Amino acid sequence: MSQEHPIPVKVIGEKDTAIVYAERAAVRAILYNRATNQIALIHVNKGNYFKLPGGGVEADEDHQLAIAREILEETGCTISLEDKGAYFAKSEEWRNDLHQISYCYIAALDKDTGQPELTHLEKAEGLTHQWTGLDDALRAMREVEPTSELGKFIKERDTFFVEMFASKINQAGK
Repeated sequence: MSQEHPIPVKVIGEKDTAIVYAERAAVRAILYNRATNQIALIHVNKGNYFKLPGGGVEADEDHQLAIAREILEETGCTISLEDKGAYFAKSEEWRNDLHQISYCYIAALDKDTGQPELTHLEKAEGLTHQWTGLDDALRAMREVEPTSELGKFIKERDTFFVEMFASKINQAGK
């Protein structure tokens, strides 16, 4: 995948050579509604944090299929990937015995069905999504105080992705 500019990377946590890590590839998206100039944020009640739509890439999926599936499940929205389907930022996380690389894409809203298809776990964790302006999203993500270690990792990762998106938007506007 050729890129015009270096891809920003956020490393969270540190690799411990004494640990054998499980490897996981994941995809995230800035789900952007051009008509309202808003992005989708998911609030996780259990753990009190905000996250971007996304999740793990299944064995039979490429990134594009995975992000479309995750967004449909978590928000009920269908999408089109922007930037020719290329990711614009990524994170590398070292958490407990997990080494996860998340690739973040920009997804334009095609249709909001209003029918998320949350898993039992997502329902139990109290996932809800909302549309918000970019500045409000950044403020909410920066100010929230997660009550779980997972929430703290996700806050750091997804705030980075939204900041990189805001920077990309600002550069495009110049």
